[in-house]
Amino acid sequence: MMKPDKLDPDKLPEVLTRFYGRIRKDPDLGPVFNDIVEDWDEHLLRLEDFWSSLMLSTGRYKGNPLAMHRLHVAAISPGMYDRWLLIWAQTTNEMLSPEIANVMQIKATRIAERLKSVMYEPTHGGYYQLSRS
Repeated sequence: MMKPDKLDPDKLPEVLTRFYGRIRKDPDLGPVFNDIVEDWDEHLLRLEDFWSSLMLSTGRYKGNPLAMHRLHVAAISPGMYDRWLLIWAQTTNEMLSPEIANVMQIKATRIAERLKSVMYEPTHGGYYQLSRS
């Protein structure tokens, strides 16, 4: 039986699939994501590794999300992160226990704040690591 305070690893792909399905259809975020992401299956697997590392300490994620997001700074406005977080909260609230949804929302908010800081405040130099949430 799953502990109520721990994310079920089998639930993660379902959450990410529903969430990014909504993102792809969103009038503000969809065009940006659909233009940037060339292979959605691969992208979802990478995101699953990322969230698995964050939530379950699996160490599966090997990558540099800060560098990847900085490549697209011209296409991503700071306000887009607020929309992303709203859809994330909606999806996690629907699909997960309140405790797990809350933890994932807190982590997502920290990630968004770090990305915005690195992308739009050049004094920070981009040396933050997302996984230190």
